[in-house]
Amino acid sequence: MPDETDTDLTLPSVVAALSAGYGAEEVVLSIVFHPDTSRIGDWVVVPQQHRERHPPGRPWVLGRSRPVFSTRRGTRAGPLDDPHISRHALQVALAGRQLVMQRPAGASRCRVDGRELSAAVTLDEDRLRAGVPLLLGHAVVLLVRLTGQRPPATPGDGDLLLRGSSASMARVRRYAAQAAATDLDVLILGETGTGKELVAATIHAGSARAQGPLVTVNMAAIPPELAAAALFGSARGAFTGATRAGIGYFEQAQGGTLFLDEIGDTPPDIQPLLLRALQQREIQAVGGAVQRVDVRVISATDADLQADGSDFKAALRHRLAVCEIQLPPLRERPEDIGELLWHFLDEASRELDREAVLPDLHSPALSIAAWAELFHRAVTYHWPGNVRELLNVSRQVLLASDGRLVLPEHLAGVLGGAAQPSQRIAAAPVRQMRDITAQEFGQALQCNRYAIAGTARQLRVSRQAVYRRIEASNTYLLASQIAPDDLRRALAQHGGDSVAAAGQLRVSVAGLRARLRGADIEWH
Repeated sequence: MPDETDTDLTLPSVVAALSAGYGAEEVVLSIVFHPDTSRIGDWVVVPQQHRERHPPGRPWVLGRSRPVFSTRRGTRAGPLDDPHISRHALQVALAGRQLVMQRPAGASRCRVDGRELSAAVTLDEDRLRAGVPLLLGHAVVLLVRLTGQRPPATPGDGDLLLRGSSASMARVRRYAAQAAATDLDVLILGETGTGKELVAATIHAGSARAQGPLVTVNMAAIPPELAAAALFGSARGAFTGATRAGIGYFEQAQGGTLFLDEIGDTPPDIQPLLLRALQQREIQAVGGAVQRVDVRVISATDADLQADGSDFKAALRHRLAVCEIQLPPLRERPEDIGELLWHFLDEASRELDREAVLPDLHSPALSIAAWAELFHRAVTYHWPGNVRELLNVSRQVLLASDGRLVLPEHLAGVLGGAAQPSQRIAAAPVRQMRDITAQEFGQALQCNRYAIAGTARQLRVSRQAVYRRIEASNTYLLASQIAPDDLRRALAQHGGDSVAAAGQLRVSVAGLRARLRGADIEWH
């Protein structure tokens, strides 16, 4: 039998590398909201100006009847076709990784990044990579973004469990389909709330084991002293209180798939037993005999299993990751926000008997405009709680809405408001984050009470640039990065006052409150 302490680096691996810089890149215009909600998620690639069809001096036109958008599968979906958008709403010129947009005189209203567009605006690579929202007329919300080139459509692109028309999600669906076609064990990596359990379910449903059970286990919820019996079972009389034999999760998943969520919380003394089960497909019940199992194992974690000080064994990590899929956080695929939000609203409307609240093509113009504003705010928010937070927001919105759209006050504070018409985007030249000193950055954070949007406006950089600088910093943290114990300690020192605690922790009040809700910690 192989030495269980050795790190096996020879196993085959499929890695879904989903960063914004993956492979070739293109500027994509995605529909975040449209009065015809079936159009949400449609997209079109903005052509480079040097291409033959769009020679220099001949900008690409965005308007009511062109360009033609595509669906997730790459089929034609048609132009925007909204009567409130001019035929020539915007002139767009893309040269390299710099995009220039101009609103022709007399064209329909256009807001770019929350501000009314009155003159030409140039979006550089940093802003395009973060994603820039557009509001055309009063009813269509778009997102223009520099992103990885999407792979060709595959049968897996029809999978409705893994929603999203972004290149990132197209690659996730492709890797999930490739994994499903094998019987290899899979490790899914991603932040909390990104949908790792949905990827596991997709792989199981598309595999040869689909008719077998899918058994889901949260390793963080199993007491360490009970982990061996829970996973591998126990013989009658094996320990005090064991009056009959217990069937473990491995045996329950016989012939199917065992999904081990939060695998990073596996107790150290259980890890060698789990490694043996993976390598030999043999388990030994507590106090019982060794038996063979026919189980595929999919595991998931949001932890860095290779971090310094981690007690997770390298051999087990590599054995789990025969096939590895990494899920991007929602902030790295903002073009999917509209599609996900509409899906959650549609589902919740039926559950909560609020179907009449949702808009359709026959809704009044003011109602459509209100929904467009909600989606516009959603696509500008950072979503630290990822898809799970988006789901919660959709339910809260519908619970508060009875006959018409109502945005609860606390959500209005979190999602932010629209820019004032007097704020002209052409008046504020964009800066590069590398040109901003540590002192200026710290002063801007303090001046804006660590709010990302305010800091970005003061420094004239993108919000994503501020997030990246904080994440790379040894001085500052995002609220989502603060440990629950530190959150409780700060709140206790200030009698539960979230505003005072945010000041001590040097994070925004809105970010802290979102983090506290996600951690189920009381505050006021």
